[in-house]
Amino acid sequence: MKLRRDPFQAIADPTRRAILLLLAAQTMTAGAIAENFEAARPTISKHLQVLQECELIDSNQKGREVLYEIKVDKMKEIDQWLEQFRKIWESRFNQLDNLIAKLNHKKP
Repeated sequence: MKLRRDPFQAIADPTRRAILLLLAAQTMTAGAIAENFEAARPTISKHLQVLQECELIDSNQKGREVLYEIKVDKMKEIDQWLEQFRKIWESRFNQLDNLIAKLNHKKP
């Protein structure tokens, strides 16, 4: 039985978010990814496994190396889900800006 993970579970971890940022810039090997962290390589491999199970990254064999890359379509799904909150936050910030402007305008 394959464990099904949620993409939000994957991005909840700061190391996995950092890995996604690295892969957003370029395709990398596990070793190249691990060089950016103080964690042991098996720990980074586990993070890569979680990201793959959540379908946020993909791996491709190139000779003896395995290259990891971000799956943009899956990241877009997360962005679309977050967009609804972005709109709410922007509305609230606009209301706060308007209130501050009114309060500053009323000062003698």
